[in-house]
Amino acid sequence: MVAKSELKLIRSLQQKKYRNQHQLFFVEGKKTIQELLNSDFKPHSVFYSDQNILDFSAPFLHEISASELQQISMLKKPNGVLGVFHIPKPKEINNKDWIVVLDDVRDPGNLGTIIRLCDWFGIQNLVCSRNTVDCYNPKVLQATMGSISRVNITYLDLANFLKGANSIIYGAFMDGKSVYESELSDKGVIILGNEANGISAQIEALVSQKVSIPQYGNKTTESLNVATASAILLNEIRRR
Repeated sequence: MVAKSELKLIRSLQQKKYRNQHQLFFVEGKKTIQELLNSDFKPHSVFYSDQNILDFSAPFLHEISASELQQISMLKKPNGVLGVFHIPKPKEINNKDWIVVLDDVRDPGNLGTIIRLCDWFGIQNLVCSRNTVDCYNPKVLQATMGSISRVNITYLDLANFLKGANSIIYGAFMDGKSVYESELSDKGVIILGNEANGISAQIEALVSQKVSIPQYGNKTTESLNVATASAILLNEIRRR
């Protein structure tokens, strides 16, 4: 049996204010939990409803009933294991390589996918505006598939950060120069904007070079999804 107070705590972590208050977050799924356990993330507790799911023992492991797991899970069909971890302190941002910057990206799925893309393309630092969706949102974490353990994510005032960046600042715009025809530096900052409004005027004023992804198909297509655009831009950056 798990104490009701413990179940209440975990349920509260679905909300950002309680994640901030307790400096804890939770994830579901054996693969993601294993990735975090093998990283610098510090475990608080791991709950499992099936002994066959985990192949190790630790003092932070707790058996839980299927009905109790259902109470704290975000999934319609819980997959048998849920882990609670401490939110780590932000690490120093390394500007020796490319840095991805997000200006108010709000969709959890988009952020989770972008984190996976950063991991795939070897981008170590992801900088987010304070209004970007929380990377410890359960839906974001589900989409990262464990990649959050390998990407340094920092939330801060973007304008102040960009003013102090010792790199060329690229921004993704519909009216920018084709990224395939643009000269790209060996390192830099690439900014992607909000799903509906793009990069804000305040941040646009700090951009050194606007780049775009050329459109070859039907001109009535409004724009690319921000995660899709991230994949294309990061692929071109690394291809160079």
